[in-house]
Amino acid sequence: MTLVHSRNQPLDKQRKTVNSIHAQIKETLVWAGKVLVAEGQDDFTRGHISFRLPENPTLFFMKPHSVGFDEITVDNILTIDLDGNIVAGTARRHSEVYIHSEIFKARADVHCVLHTHSPYTVALSASKRPLTVYSQPAALFHNSIGVYDDTINLIRSATMGAAVARALASHRVVLLKNHGAVTVGATIAETVVGMIMLENAAMIQMITEAAGDSKPPFPDADIEKLKSDISRPEQFEINFDYLVRRVRRRA
Repeated sequence: MTLVHSRNQPLDKQRKTVNSIHAQIKETLVWAGKVLVAEGQDDFTRGHISFRLPENPTLFFMKPHSVGFDEITVDNILTIDLDGNIVAGTARRHSEVYIHSEIFKARADVHCVLHTHSPYTVALSASKRPLTVYSQPAALFHNSIGVYDDTINLIRSATMGAAVARALASHRVVLLKNHGAVTVGATIAETVVGMIMLENAAMIQMITEAAGDSKPPFPDADIEKLKSDISRPEQFEINFDYLVRRVRRRA
């Protein structure tokens, strides 16, 4: 989504358009936070989500420090630049901002970045085993997982963030060993649903391997066909919208 100034559109009207889009993005981030908590992706106030400003790719919105995912509001979301500096907002900035800024620097195709500490994904990151396609959600990540294993510590510098971005490379997700995962996407829906699917895939893998004697995986061509089918943009939007409706019903 790119906003271009046109001679046919007065500047004040363009500003109103930008403000309207920003409000929509922030509202979606608010609901994303509530969905993540409802799906067990929260870990106290840890974990964070960001979205690149469509009209200015050098800036991004981000969840603030010291609040849970379900406490994100339109008013406390920060605007941050690619050096990790706060451009707008009064809340405290996450110390792991560099996960986001460095991935945005490295990946022009990425518009949303999400980091969580969900239990089965952390367990998978701590194991020696790669993600195996024991389930349909796992197909989404077939040949699309990087691993960052430099440290278990927080990613609190641009150098560390750049290393995470390198480990991510062109993939959909990077596992932070013994720490959690980072998923990326073109939309908030894709990124959030992707993280939920990753946790489900990791859980199924743990159960399957604990049971022992798992059957051999399907051929790569079959897995790639499913991966294509479930990674269509409308699929992420449909599932995200459902999760938002479910949170609304439970409120």
